[in-house]
Amino acid sequence: MMPKARDRFCAMATGMLCALTLAGCVHTAAATPASPAAWSFLVAGDSRNCGDVVMPSIAAAAQRASAQFYWHLGDLRAIYDIDEDFRQLHPRTSVLEYESTAWDDFIHHQVEPFGELPFFVAIGNHETITPKSRDQFVLAFADWLDSGTIREQRLADDPHDHALRTWYHWMRDGVDFISLDNATPEQFDAAQLRWLKSLLARDRASPRVRAVVVGMHEALPDSVANAHSMGDSAAGTVTGRGVYQALLDLRAAKPVYVLASHSHFVMDRIFDTPYLRDHGGVLPGWIIGTAGAVRYPLPADAAGGRLARSGVYGYLAATVSPAGGNDADPIHFEFHEVTEADVPATVTREFGASLVHSCYAENPPHAEVHP
Repeated sequence: MMPKARDRFCAMATGMLCALTLAGCVHTAAATPASPAAWSFLVAGDSRNCGDVVMPSIAAAAQRASAQFYWHLGDLRAIYDIDEDFRQLHPRTSVLEYESTAWDDFIHHQVEPFGELPFFVAIGNHETITPKSRDQFVLAFADWLDSGTIREQRLADDPHDHALRTWYHWMRDGVDFISLDNATPEQFDAAQLRWLKSLLARDRASPRVRAVVVGMHEALPDSVANAHSMGDSAAGTVTGRGVYQALLDLRAAKPVYVLASHSHFVMDRIFDTPYLRDHGGVLPGWIIGTAGAVRYPLPADAAGGRLARSGVYGYLAATVSPAGGNDADPIHFEFHEVTEADVPATVTREFGASLVHSCYAENPPHAEVHP
């Protein structure tokens, strides 16, 4: 949603950031009524570098599809270097000026094109690169982390919980959407894990919950993209495997879907690996890091009948079936590419045809080596 309460939040920020209690959740969720028809939402992450050019095309697609919300999985701006689109508009900018206005640029060029469409945002590792930090992210995106939907759900879970966090959830039409924070190696931390495990237990027991969708920046470990995921640190491997097992346990009772970005390509069936087949089972999972970031080549073992594309921009469109429909698999995900031809004329006028073309033709897999 568009910013409406930043000044109000800043006055309360210190107390909110300190109030991290998780006790007493009751999960009387402020869920929407069951929809009599199918509906959709869009999701993608990693919109640094050329996101100001690419994201407006995704916003236009969301509006054409009458999507109910957009979910951004993190890495909003590069921070470690000046994004190509930002430099185009500010050729004489200093690093200090860029770092102080990069998130404002993201809000203006990437969030505002969605208009009144609800916009949910997760934190990525680039949101923690110095001088940025997790606390700064909470302050800058308070209007989104405390949107009406998230606030109502948080207070429905616990009427005394007034803290804003980088992890949260919301209910819609019997689907629990869970946005997690694994932006730094020490995540998932103990508080987040307690909250998540309690939430999953309630989801399992609740007849109102028919499916769970979990989104995060880095993919859980042991996926096809393990080299650039939670699996590239010892701490991330341990906590990530614990979360995977908790989701796998829930999958025995209800459909569970897992979304991530971080790697700059699109891939499905990311957890269909020998290790996971031998250690409990395979969760439905996608990587969708295609919202504008410099594009990575695919991992060497990306074959195997799965969707796996590099050198593209786009989003996942998820179609949710009505309650009582296909309850065994109520959400269908499909990748939609956006191309240079989809760039709105207003974007081309602002950034210039040369930069727009460069984003699509000269931001290729070899521009940055995949870890």
